[in-house]
Amino acid sequence: MNPEANEYLGKVRTEKVKKVARELVSQYPDKFNTEFRNNQELVKSLAIISSTRLRNKIAGYITRLLASEESGEALETEEGEDSVD
Repeated sequence: MNPEANEYLGKVRTEKVKKVARELVSQYPDKFNTEFRNNQELVKSLAIISSTRLRNKIAGYITRLLASEESGEALETEEGEDSVD
């Protein structure tokens, strides 16, 4: 693999992280924003997740998701993920 190509690869997140993050954002759309610390506290209070690392991954994905929506970028098309089910 070309070492220069690694610069352009995105972060890998499990489907579980993405699914929980999308569900939380759809249930509480006006509570989350693009600030990680805020989202971190909200995930902690709204979801029962015993692992701090998993909670932080979910909060980070929510932050990234909302930031990309604000700037007009699309992270991943949800259409392809939904049609697989």
